[in-house]
Amino acid sequence: MIKFTTKRGGIFTYGYIMIDYMKKHEIYVEEMLEKNLDEKKLRELLAYHDKQIQWMQHERLAHLIVMLFVCFFMLLIFGFTVIQTSVPSIILSVIFLVLSIAYIIHYYRLENGVQKWYLISNQIKQRLITVTLP
Repeated sequence: MIKFTTKRGGIFTYGYIMIDYMKKHEIYVEEMLEKNLDEKKLRELLAYHDKQIQWMQHERLAHLIVMLFVCFFMLLIFGFTVIQTSVPSIILSVIFLVLSIAYIIHYYRLENGVQKWYLISNQIKQRLITVTLP
């Protein structure tokens, strides 16, 4: 249905690719909703959109688990740094602090995107109701 290409490469741009994917999907669904679709096309759009929501819910769960582990290890390393202060432990604490902040921001954006998709799903259902009513 939709082709997603990016000029960015590398492992560190995955989060941006996912957010771009979500934005492009939103644009696609909004463009389809602007059209005067019949009941069959609306049902297909709803099924497609709900499948995308399922995939993003899976991604959201995976990122939540990883984020919690990264934050947990950051707290462990920070505690170790407080007890046994050394230059390597301070550097490790800073690295994990930056990584934790990055994961929190990414998860926040992912969560808000999925919440917005729920609203879009409700819009499609509302459109279906208006189309099917005589």
